[in-house]
Amino acid sequence: MHDLKTIREEPDRLREAMRRRGALATYGPAIDEAEALDRDRRRMIQAVEEKKAQRNATTQVVGRKKKAREDASAEMELARGLGEEIAALEAQLGPAEARLTEILLGIPNIPLPDVPEGDETQNVVVRSWGTPRPADGVKPHWEVGAALGLLDLERGAKISGSGFVVYRGLGARMIRAFMNAMLDLHTGEFGYEETWVPVVVNRASMIGTGQLPKFEDDMYALRDEELFLIPTAEVPVTNLYRDEILAPEALPMALCAYSPCFRREAGSAGKDTRGVLRVHEFDKVELVRYCRPEEGEAQLQLLLGHAEAVLQRLGLPYRVVLLAAGDLGFGSAKTYDLEVFAPGVGKWLEVSSCSVFTDFQARRANIRFRPAAGEKPRHVYTLNGSGLAFPRIFAAILEHYQQTDGSVAVPEALRPWLGVDRLG
Repeated sequence: MHDLKTIREEPDRLREAMRRRGALATYGPAIDEAEALDRDRRRMIQAVEEKKAQRNATTQVVGRKKKAREDASAEMELARGLGEEIAALEAQLGPAEARLTEILLGIPNIPLPDVPEGDETQNVVVRSWGTPRPADGVKPHWEVGAALGLLDLERGAKISGSGFVVYRGLGARMIRAFMNAMLDLHTGEFGYEETWVPVVVNRASMIGTGQLPKFEDDMYALRDEELFLIPTAEVPVTNLYRDEILAPEALPMALCAYSPCFRREAGSAGKDTRGVLRVHEFDKVELVRYCRPEEGEAQLQLLLGHAEAVLQRLGLPYRVVLLAAGDLGFGSAKTYDLEVFAPGVGKWLEVSSCSVFTDFQARRANIRFRPAAGEKPRHVYTLNGSGLAFPRIFAAILEHYQQTDGSVAVPEALRPWLGVDRLG
């Protein structure tokens, strides 16, 4: 969410940010409306204050005249009229403020200056690690998974619908191994505090991290309740300190959580429908960090390195991609995607997005810290990234480690949790 001062004092900065995102035509009219609403709101507030002061002065005159047994009917009538005018103004003020808040909640974050301008064609590959396996002769993961009894896509669709997956036998154990291996790495080596959070959250939490109100159609909601299944553990973990003020020594803060994630994927019909590349329910380990504003870039690089470490331990070739402004998520100010190469489908697969949100989420969720005793609280910066998402890692392992006899070698980092060195 944007500070109202930005609309009031720097509207052109916000317009330039939307232009860099390629979205000025979409959000320019909303910025214009917000400017007008703020001007009207301030005029109404000033008028209400002036009329309240006038009513208070008139009421005092009424009191003096009544005490002196003088006629105060004219002043009483004036006070009643002022009260009606105040009520009318306040009746207009409420909807104006609600609409202004709605607009501020619906405008994306401002990209940081070093984010490239343009759409996804302007994304920049920052670096690569490992050598992608040639695609010749490599079977896609859904064929290998079915042949080895690891995946049961047909029965997943039968019991829940298209886009839901059943993992079986060693496939199910591999998902559990991902959870344990990733959580142990992030907590044991990188200093994250492990949390186990609800997968159902309220509307305020979804607004806090930016899923609502804009992306409500993508969310699974509980019927007759203002509750939603989480699209990522980012939502409950980031909201742990909603409406709180943190002590300065609490920062930077690092939290992680495993969770199932639920996404309707509205508008994605026909995209990556085979296998486990795009599903409605999946599992991942999420990394969330809070920091002081001046630490934002350093914390982003730290977070990115932690996510990269998982891929390096798994021996999966990957690349780091800096997203252009037009490809950023709604709340992100800067994002790096981690993509692994899956030779069976011949694609680079996004397995993590590591982002800094500046104070965009913290304003929505009212998460602040006090820099020092007696100083005015400031909003924290929030960051998050997947460390990592399981389905595409599962697919990449089945394809990258595929053997000529149809079996799949297990990465050494997973063997202590999986208990075998080969699938099939």
